[in-house]
Amino acid sequence: MAASTHAHATAQRALDELLDCPPALLDTTFDQLRTLLAVYETGSALRAARALGREQSSVQKQLNTLNRNCQALCGEVLTIRQGRGKDFLFTETGEAAVRLARSTLTQWQESIQRSRRRLGRMLTVGTTEFTLPIISRAWDRVAEQFRRQEVEFKVVHVRTRDLWSRLESRQVDLMCGSIVSRSGDDRRLADYEVVEFARGRPMLLTNLTESELPGDAVGTTALAGLPLVVPPAGLVADYLSSWYGPGFRDRLDVVADIDDVHYGLSLLRSGFVRGCMIVTPSIGRRMASDSDAGGVPLRSLDLRDDREPRVEIMTGAFVHRADLMRYANEHPLNRLWTAVQEDGRTHRTP
Repeated sequence: MAASTHAHATAQRALDELLDCPPALLDTTFDQLRTLLAVYETGSALRAARALGREQSSVQKQLNTLNRNCQALCGEVLTIRQGRGKDFLFTETGEAAVRLARSTLTQWQESIQRSRRRLGRMLTVGTTEFTLPIISRAWDRVAEQFRRQEVEFKVVHVRTRDLWSRLESRQVDLMCGSIVSRSGDDRRLADYEVVEFARGRPMLLTNLTESELPGDAVGTTALAGLPLVVPPAGLVADYLSSWYGPGFRDRLDVVADIDDVHYGLSLLRSGFVRGCMIVTPSIGRRMASDSDAGGVPLRSLDLRDDREPRVEIMTGAFVHRADLMRYANEHPLNRLWTAVQEDGRTHRTP
């Protein structure tokens, strides 16, 4: 009886606190909070108005309302105008309000997206540029059904270096891409279902001549003596880190840092940089046979794995096993995964 009375009293206090909310707080809207964040990020009402697609007067009116309400609630405005051409100054209360507004809107958006995913109203797939055909073919199998069910289907471009972070944080429901995988043992995949489309060693693409780099194959140990074009992160960086550690740049002859594979290919083709670039077999073969591209001719060489650990590049589709088990078989994620599995049986490269 005492426990019941205590619970009732606690519930009553919570209700009293809700009913006691000041009107100025209750009048604050999500739209006003978004405007406040836009002003904070851009620095002025004019730039915020352009970002929001509104009139400056509309943004200024919302700021005035927020400042007036905050003055009544806390005794301090959120923003202070510093004069023509100068950014708004945010008070200490304003800085706190920005943090709270950002957290509030983010949590609401994330909660809405989780609910939409759980109910099968939304599905987000990540794919790298070179694995887009995987999801394109799978989409053809489910497109009509998804349209009938009004599923919001999104495909987002993900760079290989961001693949794991996007997948682990569940920013995407399903991912198609390539990873560096140790042969027969990859503990990172323990919590995932995987459809493997291809597995093998990368190739070395180079504009060095036969006299400079003879033969049609290079051992991975020999990479230490070659001029290399490498990205700061991603598949190739992971590949080199497997043998030379995270500080591989200090142990290798890196003649060019690139942030995009296309830029690296252009560097080699232009001849401005003389060196070698680790690429997937498909890119290596295509670039070496592309005689119509002009510029310096490129050669592709096989990479012999003569160092430990033995690693390969695996291209596939990945999804959290727990998510597949959480949803019914009719859920869009399970239906799409089934389509990917069917596609894998047809298009897997031996």
